[in-house]
Amino acid sequence: MLARWFERYLSDEEAIVLLLLLIGGFSLVIWLGAALAPFLTALVVAFLLQGVVAWLERRGLPRWAAVGGVFLLFVGALLALALVVLPLVWNQLVELVQEAPRMFASSQRWLDELQTRYPTVVTPDQIQNWAATASQQASQLGQRALTFSLASLGNLLAVIIYLVLVPILVLFMLKDRERLVAFLLSLLPRRRTLMTRVWQEMDDQIANYVRGKTIEIVIVGSVAFLTFVAFGLPYAALLGLMVGLSVLVPYIGAALATLPVAAVAGFHFGMSQEFVYVLVAYGVLQALDGNVLVPILFSGAVNLHPVSIILAVLFFGGLWGFWGVFFAIPLATLLKALVQAWPRRADTLSVENKSAR
Repeated sequence: MLARWFERYLSDEEAIVLLLLLIGGFSLVIWLGAALAPFLTALVVAFLLQGVVAWLERRGLPRWAAVGGVFLLFVGALLALALVVLPLVWNQLVELVQEAPRMFASSQRWLDELQTRYPTVVTPDQIQNWAATASQQASQLGQRALTFSLASLGNLLAVIIYLVLVPILVLFMLKDRERLVAFLLSLLPRRRTLMTRVWQEMDDQIANYVRGKTIEIVIVGSVAFLTFVAFGLPYAALLGLMVGLSVLVPYIGAALATLPVAAVAGFHFGMSQEFVYVLVAYGVLQALDGNVLVPILFSGAVNLHPVSIILAVLFFGGLWGFWGVFFAIPLATLLKALVQAWPRRADTLSVENKSAR
């Protein structure tokens, strides 16, 4: 049985080479991912920016001018993120941690009122259990925030290296793209029909997905931030960033982001009309994202079953964290393309027999 399986799926020489390349690539990322993180980050960013460079070239702009303009925009966006967005989010996160005891006391009073109104539904024992659980979670949250802040001080040098090294790598990857691609192709076997077929099927799909997902994060996060600011909701930047990143996890990301938005709005406005307006505006934003923005950005996306998407998010997210979640759908699409394009000796023989008849 094993012999027939190997003869069917691994009898093609090119298939074995492709399998070894895939195993080597995944092993390199798993074991050396932390050391190669700046290079991998620059590779992703260059992959995103290459589409903009190609678009400018098609409009008649010289390549050096297109690369220079796109790189300057990238550096400007990176500086704005490092000097404006991240400090604002960090300050609001610190304020939220400091405000946690007051929120806890407010929730305790709300539970007492709930027990007074509905004594048969909410018992004092339940309130004590909920209060103990909330106190434990708040204590753990404060300890994690303190540990993270102390650890981040030690990693300040690594952040500076990222801010310097990643833009330099992105510039050279954009400027010398043809030379780098030619060098990589020279390392591959001359016979690469299967690799070319898989790459052609995946290139546009991965590029469209990654760029579309990045644009979706920026649009949803920005609109959420402006909406929360318009309602006067505190921690608008922190909540906007959370809502924007929630689109990375299909189906359940929006539901998870609803909890902190509703909690902050409830503590700030109470059970008032403003609280309802915030939830309605958030629901409209999620509806527009799922029914308008996603179909526009991902019109050429591969049709994957929801179960496959959730399994890919869980598997690759557990393996590589944030980047695993970000690339879960492209990696699942890659696996699907490999399964469909993989040569099968039995299929070839059956086709030859049919043609002979």
